[in-house]
Amino acid sequence: MIHIIGTGLSGLVGSRVTELLHPEFQFENLSLETGIDITDEYVVREKLKQSSAPWVFHFAAMTDVDSAEKDRILGEKSTAWRVNVSGTQHIVNAAREFGKRVLYLSTDFVFDGTDGPYTEEHEPNPLSWYAMTKYEGEKCVRTLGESGLVLRIAFPYKSRQTGKPDFVHRMLEELRQGKRITAPSDLLITPTFIDDIVPVIRTLIGMNAFGIFHAVGNRAMSPYDIALCVARVFELVNSDIAPSLSTSYYINRAPRPVQAILKNDKIEALGLRMRSFEEGMDIIRSQELGM
Repeated sequence: MIHIIGTGLSGLVGSRVTELLHPEFQFENLSLETGIDITDEYVVREKLKQSSAPWVFHFAAMTDVDSAEKDRILGEKSTAWRVNVSGTQHIVNAAREFGKRVLYLSTDFVFDGTDGPYTEEHEPNPLSWYAMTKYEGEKCVRTLGESGLVLRIAFPYKSRQTGKPDFVHRMLEELRQGKRITAPSDLLITPTFIDDIVPVIRTLIGMNAFGIFHAVGNRAMSPYDIALCVARVFELVNSDIAPSLSTSYYINRAPRPVQAILKNDKIEALGLRMRSFEEGMDIIRSQELGM
């Protein structure tokens, strides 16, 4: 059994990862619910000092892109900076001091979307304040050298809907309620099926990997095409789905990369395969039907 101490393990990604890795991995969650504030350097240091875990899974982040953008003017005093950068630096400092490795969950948003598809070798150019803070967090983790591992994902969704809903299940619920969905047709993303990153994490941890890896769906799609796919798979034949342009859809909101398409070259070289969005939807549908 491998002991892991981590942050954000009760969140959207962390809850599914821990569920699928248990009982092979034993987890200790550092969160506000367990009395741990990662923006408090002393508390973080003491917890990592007391832990025998060789790895820290750092999944906690301030991920509300638009709220983060509103606080950009606050700079290092903003919540996004305090959590995504300062909190990460506290974890990195303690990990370095006590000889632990760090797995940091990052995002496709670190790229501006003008020069993709992106491999792990491309230089990030974040547009939004959220993206900037996540990239700064990456840089903190990279200072650990062979003890720092960055895993970039994009628009995560999972097979079983428990806890915080992902964007797919929110969309599915709106379609079932007969609501009209408007989604950008000119924006391309590579949604990550969370279940698929579990074997990636298991493999990378097992080989003490370091550096940057991408783990996203193997086909880029627009949010509009995603909505159509959800409606088709779940046989919602009367769905009202309309295309829009990202410039109008995200007006007065944080800037988004239009085509932040990530490539999985490094994990594919290890024999790991991420499923397409359609395959992910088929799995979710089959589970719902009890198949």
